[in-house]
Amino acid sequence: MNPELQSRIMRICDDKIAKKGENVGLSFYAFFANKNDEPEMLMQAAEWWIKTHQLDHFEKALKIKRLVSAELRP
Repeated sequence: MNPELQSRIMRICDDKIAKKGENVGLSFYAFFANKNDEPEMLMQAAEWWIKTHQLDHFEKALKIKRLVSAELRP
């Protein structure tokens, strides 16, 4: 996953948690506008979410942050 997408995911997860609490769930669509203006990045997120990690449609934002954080570590 590219650094721009990792950063976006972390930022949006933090925002959702701050607004709705630690139990908030989201799908990978939460990281994109409601239009198809970034198809390559959307497909990258979908592959990471579905194929790589076999996540359900909705997952806890804290879980997503943990997974992305683990990939950021050297």
